[in-house]
Amino acid sequence: MLERFRVLYSKEADDFLDSLPQKAKDKILSNIRKAKYVLDPKLFKKLEGTDIWEFRTKYDGIQYRLLAFWDTSTNSLVVATHGFIKKVQKTPKQQIK
Repeated sequence: MLERFRVLYSKEADDFLDSLPQKAKDKILSNIRKAKYVLDPKLFKKLEGTDIWEFRTKYDGIQYRLLAFWDTSTNSLVVATHGFIKKVQKTPKQQIK
């Protein structure tokens, strides 16, 4: 199976992942690895009306999000910018900015 893209993590995204319990971090990274190979909006989807994408993970009843965007010059690189714990149904606008 061919990898669709590779992921580059910003310092803020790395810091977010490092702040999480190890099992939650492992689950997020596992889902990101899966998303590289399969089209599954439960793992990686575009936010409506934006150029922003989100890696999505639910672990132990908690919704984790890692926001990212495509490097359009190569179309094979996704840059993860930052993450947050989702507490409401809709992605907060302050996280998108």
